[in-house]
Amino acid sequence: MAGELSLEEGRYLVKLARQTIYNYLRKIESPPPAPISERLKQERGVFVTLYTYPMKDLRGCIGFPLPTMPLYEATMEAAIASATKDPRFRPLKLDELNDVVIEVSVLTPPEEIVYRDPNELLGKIVIGRDGLIIKSGPYSGLLLPQVPVEYNWTVEEYLMHLCLKAGLESTHWVKGKAKIYRFTAQIFSELEPNGEIIEEELSPRKC
Repeated sequence: MAGELSLEEGRYLVKLARQTIYNYLRKIESPPPAPISERLKQERGVFVTLYTYPMKDLRGCIGFPLPTMPLYEATMEAAIASATKDPRFRPLKLDELNDVVIEVSVLTPPEEIVYRDPNELLGKIVIGRDGLIIKSGPYSGLLLPQVPVEYNWTVEEYLMHLCLKAGLESTHWVKGKAKIYRFTAQIFSELEPNGEIIEEELSPRKC
């Protein structure tokens, strides 16, 4: 992946996300810790995901698909949003912060998948490698590459859930009226709250 981050840079982002949420909930204003590497200053898309621990149920996930701001700044904004502004969940409280693990997914710029028919589209998507975005009129939806791995979806199931995420019928992708984009991601996550941070490795598969 172009501009691939080191494990240390990934650890920095996860720790930054946790500290940012803590500071926000405590109403503390504090600059991000120095030094910030040049790669973390580049504009990149990023998502911050919160999971309950140890059950690992989703607790919040918000991010920026497009590279519109420096990565470290986007991570800070996504961290606050995932903790307090995900409409699917009530805002996280300070005493819950030690009961969640944090995951940061750093995205490559989305590229449109060019295809002539649904079967060709199926053959161009790799589970465990590709995150997907669908756009159709005013509707849009995104799923990170780790999601179909977690649920053991086929490519067809992946596309169906992508449509549902966008508020479309599950079979909308078959009609050929939607634009489908793919991206890849580096995923850094805590093994336990405030614990060791690893880079997750997904196993790509076509099925």
